[in-house]
Amino acid sequence: MSATYPAGEGEWPGRIMSGEMAEQPAMLRRILERGAPAIRETAGLIAARNPRFVLLTARGTSDNAALYAKYLLEITLGLPCGLASMSTTTAYGAKPDLRDVLVITVSQSGGSPDLVASTKAAREAGAVTLAVTNNPDSPLAAVSEYHIDILAGPEKALPATKTYTASLLSLYLFVEGLRGGDGAAAAVLPDLAEEVLAREDEVRSLASRYRFAERMVITSRGYGYPTAKEAALKLMETSYIPALSYSGADLLHGPLAMVDNISPVIAVVTDGRGGEALQPVLDRLRGRGADLFVVGPAAQVAAASAGFVLPTAGVAEEVQPILEILPLQMLAYEVTIARGQDPDAPRALAKVTETR
Repeated sequence: MSATYPAGEGEWPGRIMSGEMAEQPAMLRRILERGAPAIRETAGLIAARNPRFVLLTARGTSDNAALYAKYLLEITLGLPCGLASMSTTTAYGAKPDLRDVLVITVSQSGGSPDLVASTKAAREAGAVTLAVTNNPDSPLAAVSEYHIDILAGPEKALPATKTYTASLLSLYLFVEGLRGGDGAAAAVLPDLAEEVLAREDEVRSLASRYRFAERMVITSRGYGYPTAKEAALKLMETSYIPALSYSGADLLHGPLAMVDNISPVIAVVTDGRGGEALQPVLDRLRGRGADLFVVGPAAQVAAASAGFVLPTAGVAEEVQPILEILPLQMLAYEVTIARGQDPDAPRALAKVTETR
């Protein structure tokens, strides 16, 4: 994106978000070259503790990264996982027995009081605690037994972009380390990310199609489901379009009734088992005449109303979400600009959300 929107050249709406999206290929290389050894070492130390269960704790964009980690842990390690309800300890004072449980807290800033308090309580309850943040000097890193620095660099735009993909890659490398893998499947990502981000004109053209949308539905299955949730969040916080995200299975259990030929449906089709599981949903959406936008393999895009072809050939399914989110970040950006709004300054938002 930097060819059209070079960072630092004057003041214009979306300058910061655009520049941070453009940093992602270099950031992915940095994690693979500089961050991977430390992540592998941390994973080895935790693997030696032999956790029996994993609890994932996060908010907002980081919550979607945590959901991705849940899929990784359950599919590749067979390790049962849950998403923590922090209010059970922070508001209700519950004291669960967390011996031999790994609690992973994902946070860009590491500063939200409820994340810090729940992680501290988990450690006191016997858990092995790991913080995954973009700030090794944060309060969350201080109360956790282990820490992974995602090495995203300072993120100034309110919509998180590069810290999301940095979290995904760091969590992938961590799970690979837990099982003794080398994470080699991620090596292709920086170059492919550059290819995707260079296609901004293609995304801008698609954005004009959705400029006046009153709502959107975003769906996927498997590893793509966290991408659907993150894309919906980006659209809502930047363009203010109500964007509803559903697992494809859940979409068929009622919400399908609201789908028509007016409200766009974005389908994230991962090339692999998740995409295969989504196929019946795509068939139902086409049968209802939905305005279907597909992010995924060429064959799936060709059968939709519109779409963005991802370079998924030879890319392992479990790392495709790191590529899938890129055109959807760009789409959120371009739709917001087309609607005359500034994606750098969403109303009512702060960079660090201090929930308690």
